[in-house]
Amino acid sequence: MKRSWMAATAGMAALVLVGTVAVATPGSGVVEAPVLGRGSFTDNVGIKFTLKKDGGTNVINAKDPSQAMVQKVVLGPGGHTGWHTHPGPVVVVVASGELTYYDADDPTCTGVTYPAGSAFLDPGHGHIHIARNLSTSDNLVLYATYFEVPAGQTQRLDAPDPGNCSF
Repeated sequence: MKRSWMAATAGMAALVLVGTVAVATPGSGVVEAPVLGRGSFTDNVGIKFTLKKDGGTNVINAKDPSQAMVQKVVLGPGGHTGWHTHPGPVVVVVASGELTYYDADDPTCTGVTYPAGSAFLDPGHGHIHIARNLSTSDNLVLYATYFEVPAGQTQRLDAPDPGNCSF
């Protein structure tokens, strides 16, 4: 009886792990992604971003911006980040190459391309997206500054494929 309970528990755990892997969309072609620094603000700060896009205004408040993290991400030709979100807002600077950004909420799956030297804001807070390097020959290099990443936690949260894009 005890063995069958242990086998059933092990089977359920394996099913949960397999199910989690099946719905997650990890990145591909990531050449490197080192965290360059992480720190806590010594002052009590508040961070609010106002994003004006498509005729509307969206205010993104960093609820607890006390933690900040900076990461360099290099995607090889054809690489992508996988569908994901972040705990809080992220400022992205494209250092070289071109980043094409797809929003899970866009039923037409129309990418927005950011060339080298441009920057953009990802609102985080559950906003699911994917970044792709559509080049067949050049690496994409970006620097991301994350806010609201609790100490000891990850800056990236995998998300399932929303099904609106056919890559």
